[in-house]
Formats: sequence, structure tokens, C-alpha cells
Amino acid sequence: MFELIKTEQTARRGVFHTVHGDFQTPAFMNVATAGAIKGALSARDLEQVNCQVMLCNTYHLHVRPGDHIVRKMGGLHGFTGWKKPILTDSGGFQVFSLAKLRKIKEEGVTFRSHVDGRQIFMGPEESMRIQSNLGSTIAMAFDECVENPAPYRYAEQSCFRTTRWLMRCQTEMKRLNALPDTVNPHQLLFGINQGCTFADLRIQHMKQIAELDLDGYAIGGLAVGEPTDVMYDIIEQVEPHMPVGKIRYLMGVGTPQNLVEGVARGIDLFDCVMPSRNARHATVFTWEGIMHMTNKEFETDPRPIEEGCGCPTCRNFSRAYIRHLFKAGEQLAGRLAVQHNLWFYNNLMTEIRNALDENRFAAFRAAHSENLGRLRRS
Repeated sequence: MFELIKTEQTARRGVFHTVHGDFQTPAFMNVATAGAIKGALSARDLEQVNCQVMLCNTYHLHVRPGDHIVRKMGGLHGFTGWKKPILTDSGGFQVFSLAKLRKIKEEGVTFRSHVDGRQIFMGPEESMRIQSNLGSTIAMAFDECVENPAPYRYAEQSCFRTTRWLMRCQTEMKRLNALPDTVNPHQLLFGINQGCTFADLRIQHMKQIAELDLDGYAIGGLAVGEPTDVMYDIIEQVEPHMPVGKIRYLMGVGTPQNLVEGVARGIDLFDCVMPSRNARHATVFTWEGIMHMTNKEFETDPRPIEEGCGCPTCRNFSRAYIRHLFKAGEQLAGRLAVQHNLWFYNNLMTEIRNALDENRFAAFRAAHSENLGRLRRS
């Protein structure tokens, strides 16, 4: 499945082989929570912005329209029209972040839907069954997402529970993949490392789950409010204990600068709602930093968001027009900005891969990492 092609210090260049096609790493997954990118982008649009992997969410699709409906439509690939790899998040994060009333037991979590208030139970087996109905390429294990910061003792017990749940996920996926009517009998399973910001818990938990020989490993529970340098430190602590021959996924991260720094610390795969969410609020990313498209300086600016950019937006529209659309409250504004940001993120990963191929990633990082995080005004 994962083929490690080469390394440059800790940074890694690889390719991940799946039943729905290969994707090159390091890679960024474009987040289509409910089967679509917020900002009115379809599967066809994702192809135009060079997306390799689409990420959908188990919880949201279970609540609406229902995973059994998606199954009847041929799984997510048939339902959305996206033919390339799809990763489904387990729903664990949403259970713990959206459900106001929840009760955690060893069996799983009972909570109320944020949509209609109905009571739902989800545990490892339920999450695997839902994801099997969705037919994703990669399923994430159901884990406990602990608030950060958390008491050390609770974080430790949560790690133990997450490991037990992971083993149940592994058993249930094996059973589901063997069924004759399974949507995707080749579905892969990634485990999730937890432990808040306690380095010893993170390392201990990573060692435990590495023994299960999963298809991939993720670092979860970061980028949830802790300082960036703390996040980087945790990655550095965990990375030496992650299996070398398995893909490594940093969940929910992040800014363009985070991606460069994550790659430098040995991460292969990323996802985040930031490029689409920020775009819908008129914030776009460029090689020279961050721009706010409602600024008055763009009122009569005929240039594209970024000169030389190959995205559909920059090839066809000016800063002045995009600013006007935002000021007028036109939905097209968000769509054009989202197209640019997703293109930018995917192109950034392409350039990172090119730099790794040519043994110049260190120079690439030095030239671009700081610039990507600054505010650009023109």
C-alpha cells in the first residue's frame, strides 16, 4: 500500500497504492464533510484543482442523508461522482465536539444528533459498519477525542480505551470486508495516536498501536488550541516511533506553513477545512502570504489573486471583481476563492514533492515556510 520512495532528513517522499488509484505523498486531502466542498465545489471541480484524495465525514453522512442511502447509491464514489481515493473520518471528533449531551462507556458513546436531537449510539463496530456502507478507500478507527488540556490521568485512561476500541475496529473491519455484498472489500484501516500534549503518553500509545500492523497511522488531537510549537514538539516526539513503512497522517492540520513544517517532521498526509473555510470569508493564500480580498486596495486591481497561478479563478477573474462579489454578498465570491485556495494547497504539495525528488527540500523550506504565514497586502 505505502511505498516509501526516498527521504531527505526526516521528510519523506512516497506513493500510496489503493483500489481506487494511487496518490503521491506528501499530500493534502480536500475536505468534503458531507460529500461536497463547502463553497459549491463538486467532484468535477476537485479534479480541476488537482485534488488527489477527498475526505468525507462518517458522523455527518450517518446523520444526513444516512449511510444506508449512500450504500444504495453505490457508496461515496457512486453518490458523489468522485472516482479517486476517499478517506472517511470515524466520526469520533464530531461526537465529542458537536454533541452537547454524551455518555461515554466502554461499549461506545451515546449522544444526541446536532441536527434533530435524536439519540444515537456509536462505538467502534458502529463506526466501522457506517464506513463500510460509505465504501471509502480508507476508514479511520473510532477513537476518544479528549479536550486539550486534560488531566494526565484521564488522558492516560483515554489512550487505553482508544487502543481497545482500535482492536475492535480492526476485528469488525476484517469481518465486514469478508462479506459478499460489501461495497469496498478492500477498505483500509488507519489507527489514531492520542495522548493530548503529554509526550510520554503519546510515545507509549504510538508504540502500542504500531504493534497492530495497521494500513496507516494518524496523529490526532492536535491543532485544537495548543501553541504551534507544542504541536511541532509532539510530532517530533512521536515520529521516531511511527512505523517507517506505513503512511503517516496529521489530522486537521493546517496552514500552508504547517504543511511545510509537518513534512519536515516526517508527515505524509494532511487535511484541514482551513483553505475552504477561510476562502468563504475572503481570505486567500499565496506564495507571498495571506490576503484579505475585501481590502479596499483591491477595488480597482485588475490582477488575479496571484500572478502566475494556474487555478481556474486566477486564469479568469480579477482581484477587483472578486472583491466586488464579496462586498455584494454574491455566492460566486466564495466559490472562486475556494477554488483558488484548494488549488494553492494542492500545488504547494506538488512543489514540496518536486523539491523532495530533487533533494532540495531544505532549501525550499528555508525559502517559503516563513513567507507562507505572513500577511500580504499587494
